Amino acid sequence: MRFKNTFLLMLLLISFSGFTQEETLEEITKSNIQEYTPSKLLKKGQWDIKLFNSLYTQTEMTDSRSKSVKIARQTFFTSKLEVFTGVSESSRFNVGVILQTKSNTYGGAGALDVFSFKDDRKTTRNGLSSVAPSVKIQPLKNVNNFSLQTSFFIPIFEDVPGAPYLDVRSYVWETKFYYDKSFAADKFQFFGEVDFGYHFGEKNTDADSVTENIGERFANNSLLLPISAFISYFPSSKITVFASGQQSFRIDLGNDFEQNYTQLGIGGKYQLTQRLNLETSFGKIVRGNNFQGLGQTFSLGVRALL
Repeated sequence: MRFKNTFLLMLLLISFSGFTQEETLEEITKSNIQEYTPSKLLKKGQWDIKLFNSLYTQTEMTDSRSKSVKIARQTFFTSKLEVFTGVSESSRFNVGVILQTKSNTYGGAGALDVFSFKDDRKTTRNGLSSVAPSVKIQPLKNVNNFSLQTSFFIPIFEDVPGAPYLDVRSYVWETKFYYDKSFAADKFQFFGEVDFGYHFGEKNTDADSVTENIGERFANNSLLLPISAFISYFPSSKITVFASGQQSFRIDLGNDFEQNYTQLGIGGKYQLTQRLNLETSFGKIVRGNNFQGLGQTFSLGVRALL
């Protein structure tokens, strides 16, 4: 089945389950968008299904001296499906899986051309790129607003020498730390996230250009360290708007390549039902170092708590 059809099927299944199943979740004083931040783990038998789509497009990037230069438009669409469930009576341990699909265009194509989901291996790439078994843990028994999630991403897309970039050809051990704090009678909420993503695999300098795609190995033997903060305001329990900031570093651990960037953003969430909510956001990379794109990200997500 083509990815386009798979994407639509996933969205319909999530929406159907959100609107048609009986409301059997326990009554809580907070809405789901207030209560079930990434810091909060699921109860045993509860399911969290999230389909998050982001479109990043750029016509500007930095050169090796971190000076901004214009480039022909490049666009990168990522669709991420995350499925988690609670497996412990204490609600301190969840297991799940993450699937990522990519669609990229190059050479000045329009930003929306990624939705054609073509793969001519010259100016377009498309495909299921990685799968990641994951676990989520609440390490401190009496602190339920602090948790960590660790995932192991496995690249599963075809290695095509000479083709444009689809995704990193890396095994990635990623651990995320989450913390949130509500204040001002739950009208405001702070959320913080620190990620450690260790990329490893064959160095690009050791790759064979005849049989391997060298450009997809640039991140191997590096540590990606994004630090993110969000401030949310709740005009009602079912609506939130937020502002975000992120500082990200790629640290060289043997591949002779480092980067960093700063991104600012805004967004909002709306709880449609007790089970289903929507999220949308916009982000802009305002500065970068060493071949870093200076583009914009448009995101739309749907989440079902079952």
